[in-house]
Amino acid sequence: MRVIAVINQKGGCGKTTTSINLAACMARLGHKTLLVDMDPQGHCGVGLAVPEEQIERTMFDALIEPTDGRPATITEMTWQIASDFDLAPANIKLAAFEQLFAGRSGREDRLVDALASVKSTYAWCIIDCPPNVGLLTFNALRACDEVLVPVETGFFSLHGLTKMMETLEIMREKCGKEITIRVLPTLYDTRTKLAREVLSELRSRFRDYLMESTVNFNTKLKEAASFGQPITEYDPGSRGYKDFVNLARELMGHKPVDVEANNGDRLSRPAELVQRAKQLAQLTNYQFGRVSTAPAAVPAVGSVGNGHSQVVVGAGVESGDGQGDSGHAMLDRVVAAAPASPATPIAAAPSALAPPVRTTEQKIEAFYGVKQVGDQVIFALRNEKAAHILLAGDFNNWQPSATPMVMVGKGEWKMKLPLGPGRYRYRLVIDGKWQTDPNNRYVETNEFGELNNIVEVD
Repeated sequence: MRVIAVINQKGGCGKTTTSINLAACMARLGHKTLLVDMDPQGHCGVGLAVPEEQIERTMFDALIEPTDGRPATITEMTWQIASDFDLAPANIKLAAFEQLFAGRSGREDRLVDALASVKSTYAWCIIDCPPNVGLLTFNALRACDEVLVPVETGFFSLHGLTKMMETLEIMREKCGKEITIRVLPTLYDTRTKLAREVLSELRSRFRDYLMESTVNFNTKLKEAASFGQPITEYDPGSRGYKDFVNLARELMGHKPVDVEANNGDRLSRPAELVQRAKQLAQLTNYQFGRVSTAPAAVPAVGSVGNGHSQVVVGAGVESGDGQGDSGHAMLDRVVAAAPASPATPIAAAPSALAPPVRTTEQKIEAFYGVKQVGDQVIFALRNEKAAHILLAGDFNNWQPSATPMVMVGKGEWKMKLPLGPGRYRYRLVIDGKWQTDPNNRYVETNEFGELNNIVEVD
């Protein structure tokens, strides 16, 4: 279980908003996530519409010892917010923790002990800390692997961040463990010159700490909190949702979707619009076709038999060839469409122009894209520069590490999967970068504004 503590002694920088929506997006991406509220204000419960009067056991009960009352385990107090998303709530009783444990040995390890029982249950734990650096925050530091510092892109936040980072470095040394510290720009408004200047200053002064993801100012995030919902439920089409999904994916080790691979800088608004226009153009071309005679609807992937393969998924791929609009398939179409001349009838064409007869095995070997062969589906790709290519889709719960493609030759990547009948969405992860399969024309937009490939299996 990876544990992330969201810490900043300054209020109003978006700690609770970040904690709630980051945890929700982790869960939305298929990772079982626990949100731990270590703030006596209990705003995580408020922001997720957990009725305060119905909360009987809180994090205070998980931190106390038997001599202080009736302790509780994390499992006994959690509220299920959504699929794979649980909350361990807090209330004002937690404010008594520091006074109660003052001077006791092991007081800084109470949260470590409480989380030990659920390490194998959750993939991620997000800890929302109070707006001060005290014993509760120190407990979170002892328990976490990483610290996330949300910083509002305003003057006062920038002014206090240096002191905050110095404090965190001192506390990290006292913890006696290596903790990764990351700075997350929040409430970023591209329309204001001040926000752009503050972000530029953050990049120059805190480059070693700064995350590539940025949480933009988005009213949908405030509306979601007022309705007691994470942004994943309130408006999954909003910019705020996309920002937090980017953040979740970056923490998982992937580049944010709107970050250029060349230099790692966030795209400007005009560049982002150009990128989006390219995606829409790609979707239009794939759906309505440029030259291909294949129908726009996604047909089933044909099976191979009797020496003939019907390939319907793959850019420009026609029945019986598997090489798109080049090679023998294009020659066949040109010859078939040309008017017969009495002087040079088609039947009398030189034998050198006739495509050689290939076996089913040869057709499969020459194929790039996705094809059903019997009870298996073959994914094939040519990429000579890639070091690692992974598959992520409905068939592996979008976990790319579960399905690595195998290099079978120079630049030749393949993977065979036993998939039952149905409709599947998938994407490629090439050297950590998520992208569309270039050999599959059948795509649809996903909730992140990107393109998923589609394959239907008989």
